Amino acid sequence: MSKFILFIAMTVLAMSCVQQKKAEEQAPQVAKWAEDASIYEVNIRQYTPEGTFKAFEQHLPRLKELGVDILWFMPITPISEKGRKGSLGSYYAVQDYRKVNPEYGTLEDFKSLVNKAHELGFKVILDWVANHTGWDNPLIEEHPDWYTQKDGKIVSPVEDWSDVADLNYDNRDMRRYMIESLQYWIQECDIDGYRCDMAAMVPTDFWEEARPALDSIKPVFMLAEAWEPELTQKAFDACYGWDLHHLMNDLAQGKKDGYALPEYFQKVDTLYPKRAIIMNFIDNHDENSWQGSIEERMGEAFPVYAVMTYTVPGMPLLYTGQEAGLNKRLSFFEKDSVDWNLRPDLAGFYQKLNDLKHKHPALKAGENEGTFRILGQDNVKNTFAFERTAGTDVLVVVLNLTGSDQKVNLDEIVSGNFTEYFSDEKRKDIQEIVLPGHGFKVFIRE
Repeated sequence: MSKFILFIAMTVLAMSCVQQKKAEEQAPQVAKWAEDASIYEVNIRQYTPEGTFKAFEQHLPRLKELGVDILWFMPITPISEKGRKGSLGSYYAVQDYRKVNPEYGTLEDFKSLVNKAHELGFKVILDWVANHTGWDNPLIEEHPDWYTQKDGKIVSPVEDWSDVADLNYDNRDMRRYMIESLQYWIQECDIDGYRCDMAAMVPTDFWEEARPALDSIKPVFMLAEAWEPELTQKAFDACYGWDLHHLMNDLAQGKKDGYALPEYFQKVDTLYPKRAIIMNFIDNHDENSWQGSIEERMGEAFPVYAVMTYTVPGMPLLYTGQEAGLNKRLSFFEKDSVDWNLRPDLAGFYQKLNDLKHKHPALKAGENEGTFRILGQDNVKNTFAFERTAGTDVLVVVLNLTGSDQKVNLDEIVSGNFTEYFSDEKRKDIQEIVLPGHGFKVFIRE
């Protein structure tokens, strides 16, 4: 009987491996340019006093110098007026999937912006809201059967999302329209992909149907606002590192300690296919507006977690104003411009992190991701130490998770001649490291 059970177990394991390999073979290839890229979220409404594409264009050279690669534009479609929250409404209440918000400019203005971004080497992705529309989207009158209904009435996807109506993905005609709308922006404006809002609230098989339809026009990059691993099997290249984001907030606030980090990375390594890229962040539009600014959530500890987002496996994100020390919650439904003169020193810090990401193969994400090894040490509660490698490229990163001085003794010597990236300190072999409160060191082997 035991041999029979063993045979069954081995058969199931073999079938699982075959299915996994088949899924990987069917998965779209992640663009090479995404492997060492950082992503930058653009909030057009709040970026400048004008809040227009033309005004934002003036920032492109600065962002090029900053070193970001992918520009993610929050929704640029018109915002519904019916049921609108606040005076300007939510970016995510779509009035028309194939038009531009006139507050931002014209379709020609956006095309010009994309062209100039491409000329400077940026990739451009659009925020896409597939789960719901605003209440005055023409589809409601023209195709009420494309929406979820209860007792004969169209409903919102979530009770307090009163400004939007839930789309019904059981309807094939609606799916076809949605895919054609996704194709429209690639064909019309030559964008390079999408960040998909609330992607897990849309059936995975829709995304798996949409992806090849988009790739047939040009290979795209797809980011899911979701953590569900199944989305990265055949549809999306990247997903949100929500768990790490929340963990970093908890570490900064002293609610958790360093023992939680190895557990998180083991979980990610187990759940996701090798091709999947985890987007790591300390801020974005939702966190800033609803959970608090970086200053509120992390205080003076934020630089150590910024370094973490750039050096652990994945793709780092910067949000509008983060590089200038954005220290307030931007209003979500009203005009609330960023003050770009708060912390001019921070741009250099993030520029240096972007340079680090670009120059070191060990920090690549996705299929060609560098090896990530957590280093054994004697101060796990208060510090985090790890090694990234790719061939001869070796980085040792040590982070102080507390506000007090900490000493770290690694269980083994990492041999070689090293230069610390931020201070140019020279070291032969790495074993004992002393860090100031919220300090960090990134040693690069020569």
